[in-house]
Amino acid sequence: MNGYFEVMIERNFSSAHQLRGYKGKCENLHGHNYKIEIYARGRELDEIGLLVDFGALKEAADEVVQYLDHRNINELPPFDRLNPSAENLARYILERVASRINDGRVQVYKVRCFETPTSVATYQVDWD
Repeated sequence: MNGYFEVMIERNFSSAHQLRGYKGKCENLHGHNYKIEIYARGRELDEIGLLVDFGALKEAADEVVQYLDHRNINELPPFDRLNPSAENLARYILERVASRINDGRVQVYKVRCFETPTSVATYQVDWD
């Protein structure tokens, strides 16, 4: 049997954004109470039986959340040039958290970004 372990943490933040070029009300400045889910996976546990320390994963996620929370995302690099869609936010968050967590054993591979409880975008990467 060839399986893998997966862990997930959830974080929340509130921010404003506007979608450049969108032909509708979302082109106007508006806000969301975002929920993000960050997933890590790996095939092997460490010497004490953990895939990744939840504390380390939360710390890496909180650094990104602090950057975005209660801000106009359009004013923050890279979103001063990149449209701050839920899709782009999911990729950005994954890349930032992965840069702190990924090693040869564990991989942050998926982020789900909820703009509302019923509207979610996911960014997921293949196995390293």
